Amino acid sequence: MLDKQMGYVAPDYLEQYNDDIESETILTRRQEQQAKRFEARTKPYYQAVQAVQDIQSNEFDFSGSVVKVGQADELSPEQQQRFNQTLKAFCPWKKGPFELFGTLIDAEWRSDWKWERILPHIQPLKERKVADIGCHNGYFMFRMAHQKPVCVIGFEPYAKHLWNFQLVQNIVRQEMLHFELLGVEHIDLYPDFFDTIFCLGILYHHTDPVGLLRKLHKSLKKTGEIIIDCQGIPGDLPVALTPQKRYAQARGIWFLPTQSCLENWMNRAGFTDVNCFFAEPLSTEEQRRTTWADIDSLSEFLDPTNSSLTIEGYPAPWRYYVIAHKD
Repeated sequence: MLDKQMGYVAPDYLEQYNDDIESETILTRRQEQQAKRFEARTKPYYQAVQAVQDIQSNEFDFSGSVVKVGQADELSPEQQQRFNQTLKAFCPWKKGPFELFGTLIDAEWRSDWKWERILPHIQPLKERKVADIGCHNGYFMFRMAHQKPVCVIGFEPYAKHLWNFQLVQNIVRQEMLHFELLGVEHIDLYPDFFDTIFCLGILYHHTDPVGLLRKLHKSLKKTGEIIIDCQGIPGDLPVALTPQKRYAQARGIWFLPTQSCLENWMNRAGFTDVNCFFAEPLSTEEQRRTTWADIDSLSEFLDPTNSSLTIEGYPAPWRYYVIAHKD
């Protein structure tokens, strides 16, 4: 379906799954959030997307590390100029990489590294219903689409990221991809619904991580699986760090667990077969300043004299990737 303001909108999954989820409440929450799309602060983003709605392509490839859409020679010089202006409107690009009509967007995060770590450990996504919590600009959703899931629902409350996703979706028009301006706190409106849940880089930003894990457990089907990527700290004790104000210059970080602490959270939330398959310090090669993200990044967030500490003096970040199931 084409919408004058948004562009391409996939068929509403609420109609198909009306009896399986709390559709009326989801619709109410969705309507409450829709005004964010056209707030004054999001105006540059929706105007940027609307400026290139005439640009189409049948060429795309989600199979590799770079999400590729279109070819450079498909655009006229005038279209290329307009499209490049739209791309620049979304700087800094924090998740990627993308290649859009020949322009390579090297984002702050090497999200492809994360996906390649995860891929060998998960069940194939074909015909599965999938949740991507904190989906940002949809990089992982497009990578998931390559496996032909029946439905991918991205949860992301920030309208800038909706428009960044919409920029690509307007071109590739993937019917199985759905973006909801909702947060992880709304996931329990989908009880026993998802076959696979990805919760990547979200848990430590919330004041009640165990409560959120319980909601995620509620929304997972029996025999389903969940993949958690959580920033944390090194150590053997099952403890979590609560920064006084900022951690690595970031606000809104509440609990940074050790590996055993994260595993305990998941066990106590009801998950089974909890397995941490990746545990390493975050590197300045994975999160860094680029041309498309010309902002302070991990190098600036660490103690310049001791890279094992943040600039505030806390242990430098580790990343823990955990997979678990629901009996």
